[in-house]
Amino acid sequence: MSNANVYNVIRAPRVSEKTARLQEISNQYVFEVAKDATKADVKAAIEKIFDVKVEAVNVLNVKGKNKTFRFRGGNRGDWRKAYVKLADGQSIDVTTKA
Repeated sequence: MSNANVYNVIRAPRVSEKTARLQEISNQYVFEVAKDATKADVKAAIEKIFDVKVEAVNVLNVKGKNKTFRFRGGNRGDWRKAYVKLADGQSIDVTTKA
């Protein structure tokens, strides 16, 4: 997998209170990924970018919400996220640039 392809699969880390708790408890990290990315693509990309051993990957589609602003309707786009579980002793610093 080429470097350009790797960065097309992994879009951005998702940082929130829930994801911080997952990092502490079960060594899982959450990333926004491409809509057509598979578990195998995500695993290969994470292992290449961060040089870690990935145990498991769970992906799910997030539906965009319908929103209104000044009586105009619109919707946010759908996106896909991946929960990545790392091997024991491995970690990723998601606050720095990769």
